[in-house]
Amino acid sequence: MSDQRPSCREMLSSLSEYLDGELEAELCAAIENHLAECENCRIVVDTLRKTITLYHQHAEQDLSMPEEVRLRLFIRLHLEDFLKSPG
Repeated sequence: MSDQRPSCREMLSSLSEYLDGELEAELCAAIENHLAECENCRIVVDTLRKTITLYHQHAEQDLSMPEEVRLRLFIRLHLEDFLKSPG
């Protein structure tokens, strides 16, 4: 990132790693400072966090999802690395 404050685009490009706790502390602090000042990015982060939480809650309930829908969802969320064949 170019300076201490990431732009919205830069922040969003690191969002997955940020939410997964995979970024170094300095970059996390810069993102958190950005979020404190940028309502739009806060909305994106909050929405993604809620989506992940809902997904995990429903996955634990063992609700079946048609494979085609599951595949489209994972691709749309850029989670292709987590695709596993059911069973």
